[in-house]
Amino acid sequence: MNDAFSKCHPAVNFLFFAGAIAAAVVIQHPAYLLATVLTGMIYYFLLNGRKGIKLLLGLLPLFILLSVVNPLFNTLGDRALFFVFGRPYTAQALFYGAAVGAMFVGMVLWFGCYNKVLTTDKFTSLFGNLIPSISLLLVMVLRMIPAFIRKARQILGARQAIGKGLGDGATKKEKVTEGMTVLGALTAWALEGSIITADSMRARGYSGGKRSSFMTYPMTARDYALLAVMCALLALLLLSAFQGQTEAVFVPTLQLAAPSWGLGVYTIYLLIPTILHIKEVLAWRISRSKI
Repeated sequence: MNDAFSKCHPAVNFLFFAGAIAAAVVIQHPAYLLATVLTGMIYYFLLNGRKGIKLLLGLLPLFILLSVVNPLFNTLGDRALFFVFGRPYTAQALFYGAAVGAMFVGMVLWFGCYNKVLTTDKFTSLFGNLIPSISLLLVMVLRMIPAFIRKARQILGARQAIGKGLGDGATKKEKVTEGMTVLGALTAWALEGSIITADSMRARGYSGGKRSSFMTYPMTARDYALLAVMCALLALLLLSAFQGQTEAVFVPTLQLAAPSWGLGVYTIYLLIPTILHIKEVLAWRISRSKI
C-alpha cells in the first residue's frame, strides 16, 4: 500500500486512531462530527480508491435512516414538527438522530481506515511483548470473521462444482438445509484448525518462558515528531473541551457551543494522514517529472 502514514511506526498509527475514534464517540457537536465524517471520507477514499465509493454511498442511507427513525422513539424536545400516531416528531430529536448517525458513520470510516493501516503484524509488534496473550487473542478474533467468510465461499463453490449446490428454484427448506450443511462444515473446520494451532504453538514452546521479539518497525525522527505533534494537538483538544467549546445539548432545547479554535485543532489532527499521503504523492510525481 502506497500510503505514507501506513509506513509510520505502529505506535504512531495506534495513537492517531485511538484519538480519532475516541473523539468521534465522545464529542457530539455537529461541527466536530462533520469534520470527523469529511476527513474520514477523504482518507478512506485515498486508501481504497474507487473501491471505497461503495462504502461511502452505502453509509448515506444509513445516516438518513438513523436520523429519521430516532424522533419516532425519542419524543423529547420543545419544537414539534408534526405528529405521528399522536406522538410529537420534534426537531431536537431529529438533530440528535443526525448527530448519532454522523457519529456512527465517522466510526465506521475510521475503523475502516484502522483495519487498512494497522495490520495484524503491526498490532502484534506493538503489543506482543506488553500483553502477549491478549494481543494474540485480539489478532485471532479480528481475523476470524474474514476467514470464516472466505472458507464459506470456498465450501459453497466446492459444493456447486460437485453438483450439490442450490439451484435457481431452491425452496426455503433446501436453503436452510444447505446453510446448516455449510455451517456444520465450517464448525468442523474451525475446531480442527484450533487443535492444529494449539499443537503447533505448544511444539514451538509458546508461553514456555520469556520470549524474544524482533521489532521490524524502528522508530524514526519523523515518528517521534508525529507523536509529539499528535500529543500536543490532543492536549489542545482537551483544553478546548474543558473550556466548553465542544458542548452540545439537543433536548429539551438545542444549545450548541460556538465553534472556536478547538475545531481547527481537531480538524488538523484528523488531516494528519491525508496530509502525509498527499505530500508523498506530490513528492513522487515531482521526482518522476525530473527523470
